[in-house]
Amino acid sequence: MTQTQKRTGGRILVDQLVLQGCDRIFSVPGESFLAVLDALHDTPQIQNVVCRQEGGVTFMACADGTLTGRPGVAFVTRGPGATNASIGVHVAMQDSQPMILFIGDVDRGMKDREGFQEVDFAAMFSPLAKWAVRIDDPARIPEYVARAYNVAMSGRPGPVVIALPEDMLCEEAEAMDRPRIDPVVQATPAPHMTDLAARLAAAKSPVAIIGGAGWTPEAARDIQIFAERWGIPVAAGFRRQDAMANDSAVWAGNLGYGPNPKLVARIKAADLVLAIGARLGEATTDSYTLITPDHPDQQLIHVHPDPAELDRVYRTDLAICADMTRFAAAAAALPAPASPFASGAQAHGEWQAWNTPAPFDTRVDLGMCVAAMRGILPADTIICNGAGNFSGWWHRYWPYGGPGTQLAPTAGAMGYGPPAAVAAALRRPGQSVVALAGDGDFMMNGQELATAMQYGCDLIVILVDNGVYGTIRMHQEREYPTRVSGTALSNPDFAALARAYGGWAATVETTDAFAPALQEAANRKGLRLLHLKTDPERISAGTTISALRGK
Repeated sequence: MTQTQKRTGGRILVDQLVLQGCDRIFSVPGESFLAVLDALHDTPQIQNVVCRQEGGVTFMACADGTLTGRPGVAFVTRGPGATNASIGVHVAMQDSQPMILFIGDVDRGMKDREGFQEVDFAAMFSPLAKWAVRIDDPARIPEYVARAYNVAMSGRPGPVVIALPEDMLCEEAEAMDRPRIDPVVQATPAPHMTDLAARLAAAKSPVAIIGGAGWTPEAARDIQIFAERWGIPVAAGFRRQDAMANDSAVWAGNLGYGPNPKLVARIKAADLVLAIGARLGEATTDSYTLITPDHPDQQLIHVHPDPAELDRVYRTDLAICADMTRFAAAAAALPAPASPFASGAQAHGEWQAWNTPAPFDTRVDLGMCVAAMRGILPADTIICNGAGNFSGWWHRYWPYGGPGTQLAPTAGAMGYGPPAAVAAALRRPGQSVVALAGDGDFMMNGQELATAMQYGCDLIVILVDNGVYGTIRMHQEREYPTRVSGTALSNPDFAALARAYGGWAATVETTDAFAPALQEAANRKGLRLLHLKTDPERISAGTTISALRGK
């Protein structure tokens, strides 16, 4: 119900969030938006999850937006709060996930005087976000909030940043509420689908690459139906392995860092590439070499919800601007070919062989740990991880269960896993949630375990501790063998740290000890942490330090 009576800017803003269906925000409090906190005091419809650092705030909001399809909402204060929060804005942009970051700002009368903690937020965030703006008139808050929701969700989803002057939030004004905004989506033109079917029918070795944002269970189901009917191998873009259930008979695996060489060869040999939702960014395409921008020997059919992404980097033979769910439905409705391709089943067999870990002689064999995890945890477990070589074992060996089961930053940001797991545990209570973290990765945002405890989150943390910044050490050993510099770490007792937060923890120092410890963790509730002490010699899922030095 709309209203126009006088309210403070803080009250108007919170009322708009309620009208937009926001039921949870993530914040670190600041004096610059006390009027918002005061309005939240009388708004039981919105839970305010108070975090320990602003990077955790925006990581949680990004993860929440990924799971709901509507913007995750974050509140931080000016200056240090906003600069800390910027990492999550960058992740939301590169991950194409909807988010709105509200920043308490200096009074309007202090603008451009370099007041306490003042920053020009529109200038700072414009390169990082879809839209960055400052609201100076409380009467226009409904307009700005409605537009923010539209921008964050439409086309290629992404972050919006809104600065809120402190005095504006305290000022009373009459404002007309705006109704709930739903994303603007585009249906697939029928002639384009006819063209797509004709090109596929004429192809000899097509392959599909899926990813990006906007994947729903319905989209995943219909793309699976389409791909299985046609027998087309389906690969996922970097850290988008949950776009479709990995048990599909045509699932071919993931691209990015350390992909299956047979999948790489298959894509290079393909005469038609069907990219659905994926931007075909640097990580997915191995620096734009796996598929080149001009791809002279391949056709490219590119499906994306944002027209600005089509023909932006890649020459496109058929560009289809469409919402993932609507395109998938149209694809599933195409008549099945008389003779499906055999390559889908072949590619799935290659993935199964690649996805099956073999024992490796190291004290904690992460491949076998993932194998044990597959037998203990549910198939729809939400796997949350930040950046680091540790994640490669799960990217290779864990079968993801469909949309919303992989929360991982394509931007390669460290520290994402624990905050994302908190957001997932709050959004999907009762569903199994695991935060994966390396030792360096965990220390970026491990303090959010306090948030997990405060809000009673059920989650498991698997912390892989090899005493080094593993990814950088790997590159270092490749480029400057034996000349170790700046990559060693001295770590705390992570199990003791988890207990200090009030959680349950176990230390795992052998492969055989992992499964019993994980089973005990799975039988418990609340915060549970497994501290895996691993050998840095096994620096990644695909190589060792000795092998790198030998080259």
